[in-house]
This record gives sequence, C-alpha cells and structure tokens, in this order.
Amino acid sequence: MKYLAQLVGTAIAILTYATPSTAVTSQVEYVTPPKEVSCACRKLALASPRRIVLPGSNNYTTQATDSYWDIRAALSPACVFLPNSADEISTAMRIIGSCDAPFAVRGGGHMNIPGSNNIDGGVLLALDNFNQITVTNSSNTVAVGPGQTWYDVYSALDPYGRVAVGGRLKTIGVPGLTLIGGFHYFNNKYGFAMDNVISYDVVLGNGTQVTATRSSHGELFWALKGGGGNNFGIVTRFVLRTFEAPRVTTTIQVFNESAVPGFLSAVVEAAKLDDGEDTIAAGMVATVTYNTTTKSVSASLLGVQEGASMPPSQFANFSSISTVARNNVTTLKEFAATLDTPMQMFRIVFVHKTIKADAEALISIYEAWREAVEQISDVEGLSPTFVPNVISPAAARVAKSNGIGNVWGLEEEPLIIWQFSTGWAHARDDLRVESWSRLLSERLHAINQEKGIASEFIYMGDAGEWQDPFAGFPEENVARLKTVQRSYDPSGVFTRLNWGGFTLSV
Repeated sequence: MKYLAQLVGTAIAILTYATPSTAVTSQVEYVTPPKEVSCACRKLALASPRRIVLPGSNNYTTQATDSYWDIRAALSPACVFLPNSADEISTAMRIIGSCDAPFAVRGGGHMNIPGSNNIDGGVLLALDNFNQITVTNSSNTVAVGPGQTWYDVYSALDPYGRVAVGGRLKTIGVPGLTLIGGFHYFNNKYGFAMDNVISYDVVLGNGTQVTATRSSHGELFWALKGGGGNNFGIVTRFVLRTFEAPRVTTTIQVFNESAVPGFLSAVVEAAKLDDGEDTIAAGMVATVTYNTTTKSVSASLLGVQEGASMPPSQFANFSSISTVARNNVTTLKEFAATLDTPMQMFRIVFVHKTIKADAEALISIYEAWREAVEQISDVEGLSPTFVPNVISPAAARVAKSNGIGNVWGLEEEPLIIWQFSTGWAHARDDLRVESWSRLLSERLHAINQEKGIASEFIYMGDAGEWQDPFAGFPEENVARLKTVQRSYDPSGVFTRLNWGGFTLSV
C-alpha cells in the first residue's frame, strides 16, 4: 500500500494524460561515524574490498539516496556493504556484532519510515546483488533473492502463466513486503504474501545460516510470517508458492466527488465478499485524493481480477458509479509494468487505523479527513490521500486453515484499514504534517472505539513511525515472537544494533 498519492496520479494520467509533478530534490549530509562503526567499515573493507561503498565514491549517492522513493528515507550511512552471497552476509554480521556497530538492511528500500532501511552514521547492508530468481514449474514454486522487486518476480513467472502473491506496484521489493505481511490483489483467495512462503534462508545475528520451513526451525518460520524484517535475521532467499493466472482482467476507474460516498460503500461491500470455494481472486487499490489547488476531491480504483471477464464482475458496484472506466484483459506482468514509482519526489508520512467493515463509519472518517485537510492546505507541495484497504474473511481464513498461521492472528471478519497518506515538499513542515496526521487519526479512532467498531490491528506497511503494530497482535503471539527472538538472537544483535523500523521490544 505504498505510494498512494503517486498512484492516484498514475491512474488519472493513464486515463487523462496528466503531466507528472515536478520533483523535489534532496541533499545528503555526511556524518562522522563513531568508533564502533569505523571498526565495522574497516573490517568489512578488508574482508571484501570490492563490496564496500564509502562517502564520496561514485556509487554512494545511488545507494544512500537514489534507492529510496521517500525523500525522508535518504540518510548518510558511514559505509555501504553490498554482499554477493549468504556467506558474505554471515561474515558481515560477525563483524558488525564484534564491533558493536549500528546497522540497517535494505532490500527494495520502499518502507518510508526513516531508519527502517537506511541509517545515519552506521553500516548499511544493501542486498542489491541478491537478484536470483528460479522458477520450478513441477512444484509450482519460485525461489527469489531479496534484491528483487515484485515486477521481477511477475516477469519471471509470466512465461509459465503463473503469479505469486506479492506487491501491487512495480518497484516494491520482495523482502520488506513479504516479512511484514503483504497485500496483493489476490489476498481474498490466497491469503497474504507471508502465507505463501514455503521456506526462508536466513542469516542470524551471530552469522549462523539456517533454512526455516514448516518442519525445520518451525518457530522461526512462523515468526517471519508478519513479524517484521528487523527482528530475527536477514533473509537471503524466499521460496514462494505460485498460482495459475495466465490472464487477468484489470480496471482503472475515476470517480467525481459526489460519487465518493458510493465509492466507499462499494469498498466496504468488497471487504464483506466471501464466496467460499467459489471465490474469484480479485482486489484493488482504492484511493481518494484532495486537490489543493481546486479544493476538490476525486477517487480512483485500480482493480485486478483473475481470468478474462469484460467487464470484471467483482467490481460491478464501482463500475455503476464511476465517471471514467477502462477495462483490459492482460497479464499481471503487463499491468504492473505501468505502475512505476517516482523516486525522491515527496516527503511522505503514513498513518492508519482499522475498523470493522461499516460503510457509514468509513464515510464519516472520510468526511472528517476532508474537512481537516483545510488545516494544512497552505503546506507547500501538499498531496493528501485517503486510502481504504480491505481485509476479507477469506484472506484471514488461509492462515487459520493451513496449519501454520501467522503472527497477525486475525479473526475471519471483514475489516477496513483506513489510511492517511500525506505528501509535502519541505523539511520545515515535517513536524506539522506528522502531528496533524497523528492527532486526527487518534481522534477518529477514539470515536470508533466508543462505537465498538474499532480494531487495534496495525499493518506495518502503512503505519506511522510512532505507531506500534505489535500492540495490535494477540498477546500470546507477541510473547511467542519474543521467545523466538531470544532463541535465535540471544546476543540481541538485532535488538541492540538494528533499531530502525518496527522492532520487537525485549
């Protein structure tokens, strides 16, 4: 659910040939590293001199800045290490642990929380070179390195007429989305990305390499299904289940402001849809965007449904009220190719809460957001977007019935994640926009709590940096995660030294 402000622009551009916005550039400032970091960078350079990138070198800006889509995520690592194998990661982890050096790990670089995949004055492990993909058609699986994007995966599977449950946009990385849960168009039939991982190759904090499966290192296998990417180890290879989908039907629709209540009602109905064994895999990215120039609102839908169905049957409630619609029978690879992400264009903050699927409540939340945007309408470069995402009963049922589960522990009930995705231009407005997002979301969540329709579930991929996703997991699952953490990282390498993103407290 990343890049939603840009995604609205993409949808409208496809339909109306809109002109892209002008990029806002950022400047990286170097930081003097502490002795622990100097120790690690020096030893990494000695161990693998061709793998190290230092400030001032030709590739440094690419690694520290250009690999991130959110301007706020561009930081200044003291050195960047680009390992080429699991053995090199193992060596790096032993060095980092022995030097006691703070570090970060980057796969695709698309979690926009500063410090989650980059670091000021520390060691950055960049997994760009882990770009292997192996399709095994006989077992309907694909083995993927953490340096790949989901578009790479869809491209590899396209000749076989198969898909994997992964990111909905072209440039989302494989590891981050998979380790935090993973929303996809086909969640309603196949569950989340985490539910479709068959094995993980992992380098632990002490450099040990293990393969976690249902039958080997089973507790770690479970913990990696939604427990976050910064808590247990570095995954160097994912083996994923794939599904037959040689053709998909896509729909891109735009709605004017008067249709937004009906649009949101259709989102709620989509969350409630549960056809059991007859489920048709279908999902969407639904967005409502506020135009700060015209002070008007419009909505957009990007929908994907398995098979050829013109128009796509699962989006009939939307099609009946849209202003413009374009349907197409294509492949997932071809559709994803159109959904690129502009890099270093915005500063962006996310925040979200969750409710039981209730159209009246969702419309009320939207109306409150619509009114509150006026409070920050003078912020330069403001790009406010309201994003409802669905969790259907069938999506949660996959983990309930596969004998493994996942760390979310959701019940089989329709839920709506309602998110504010707010972009702006300048650092001087960071605190103002973040405070606005936080206070508004908390106020509306409190109202929903009083009504008895609030859920405490928080999805890491769409949360603000101040939110605590673990607080929304079942208490017994959090206790189990901490036990796994102590077992597989007894020295606390990830707890003490890799503190970016959503870390599991001791």
